[in-house]
Amino acid sequence: MKTEFTPKLFTLLKEGITRKQLSKDILAGIIVGIVALPLAIAFAIASGVSPEKGLITAVIAGITISLLSGSRVQIGGPTGAFIIIIYGIVQEHGIGGLTIATFMAGFLIIGLGLARMGNYLKFIPYPLIVGFTSGIAIIIFSSQMKDFFGLNMGEVPPDFIEKWKAYGSNFLQVNWQAFSIAIITVLISLNFSKISSKIPGSIVAIVISTAAVYYFNLPLETIESRFGEIPNSISLPEIPTINFSIIQQLIQPAIAIALLGSIESLLSAVVADGMTGGRHRSNMELIAQGTANIFSGLFGGIPATGAIARTATNIKNGGRTPISGIIHAVVLLLIMLLFAPIAKLIPLSCLAGILVVVAWHMGEWHHFFSLMKSNRMDVVVLLTTFFLTVFFDLILAIEIGMILSSFIFMKRMSEETTIENTAQLLKSNEDYKDQLFEEEIPEIPKGILMYEINGPLFFGASQKFQEVVTDLNFKTEVLILRMRNVPFIDATGVNRLKEICLQFKGKRTQIIISGANRKVKKELLKANVYSLLGKHNITDNIKLAMERAQFLLKEEL
Repeated sequence: MKTEFTPKLFTLLKEGITRKQLSKDILAGIIVGIVALPLAIAFAIASGVSPEKGLITAVIAGITISLLSGSRVQIGGPTGAFIIIIYGIVQEHGIGGLTIATFMAGFLIIGLGLARMGNYLKFIPYPLIVGFTSGIAIIIFSSQMKDFFGLNMGEVPPDFIEKWKAYGSNFLQVNWQAFSIAIITVLISLNFSKISSKIPGSIVAIVISTAAVYYFNLPLETIESRFGEIPNSISLPEIPTINFSIIQQLIQPAIAIALLGSIESLLSAVVADGMTGGRHRSNMELIAQGTANIFSGLFGGIPATGAIARTATNIKNGGRTPISGIIHAVVLLLIMLLFAPIAKLIPLSCLAGILVVVAWHMGEWHHFFSLMKSNRMDVVVLLTTFFLTVFFDLILAIEIGMILSSFIFMKRMSEETTIENTAQLLKSNEDYKDQLFEEEIPEIPKGILMYEINGPLFFGASQKFQEVVTDLNFKTEVLILRMRNVPFIDATGVNRLKEICLQFKGKRTQIIISGANRKVKKELLKANVYSLLGKHNITDNIKLAMERAQFLLKEEL
């Protein structure tokens, strides 16, 4: 209990952080802070609020999350997933309603953490995650077309179909200079990493486009022309006025923020664990996210959560402690204090281009189309979640997706449950006469480790499977995963298995799969696990698996 609710920063400070790691964290924090600048502004504008609210959120929530996080490397702030929720709240309840909903959501997230719901929220089926992230990507892309093409039109309709109808009726009014800036921004953002991996392409695009607008006096809409000055200070915190009537009006938006913020932050922490080999504290992570949203609401900010892309950037640049997250927030604060007069000149078409790139990366379309080849039931969850997100509502999509996943799981389990005569099995099935494990395999050679998986490897069990296998704290040349008692594997299980294979491949450990049934093998084949491991490392029984393992050991020698 004590460790579970202890922030990672406190644990690391107690253990000690080396000077070498500290310098790496500072450098990573500076880079992530620069990467976060255009995103904080762009996410705020796309959400229907003024740009400084995105910066305030990135600073206040960013520091809070890093101080209290249950993850070593989590970077917090405003994210693209919140755009559609925030926009809807602002349209219906105004900025004041958004502030109160954010404040309320913080307490709800803390409640989830204290109730240890973090142990369960991360068991979200993989097709559902891909479905709603791809749907959000489409919505973000759609919301940026007005500024991307510089269309001279009124408010963009919130409905997806009406939105594109409005674009179509105003398309002849394209501002070709704005469109050119947007296209150049997309090209630079996608390709600048080939020139430098340290300098974000989005920052380069902002500098070039802002300079072009300023020096050539281009007739483009900028942050200043739409929103006015960007304040270069943060106002004092203010506790919002809340009564029972306000709670009744805003409880549904607050629950939506809490659910999405919890899911995305834990998903980001799981991705970070896969990249670093660490393990986050789920419930402490929720408490950190809840506290961050409370403080964001107090300072007039917007909802915040763990940002997967910024967290990955932090890891890739050497960040391994929460200090890098604190530095990233400090960098944003300094930029806000010193460069706000320049930031107001950024053209909105440039920010639209940046968000189009964000939408492209967020969609992860290779995962989407890969899932389209998987089990028919997983495809149903994927497409249902995707279309509900795009055409209706994100929270409705998650709710229906979870219900569908649960019913599909129950259907699969009922199909796999059989009742057979024990006497007949003893006569007809030699496998049923198997002796104890030690008698069946009297000796396992040194350098070979074996794990037996019993039961379906589905979304609820795959997390535990990954945790158990990745907990191996010693080197082994060959790992045998015995899957004779795995009746089926779903898309989440396959994804976890692929992550483990890639992780052990990096450790130069060979993985052999033994005894998988025909249905499991079919799913592994469709997911390219055969090509990842090599077809000779997927065997029909334990005898062949042991022979293959011994052959691999001899090759190592």
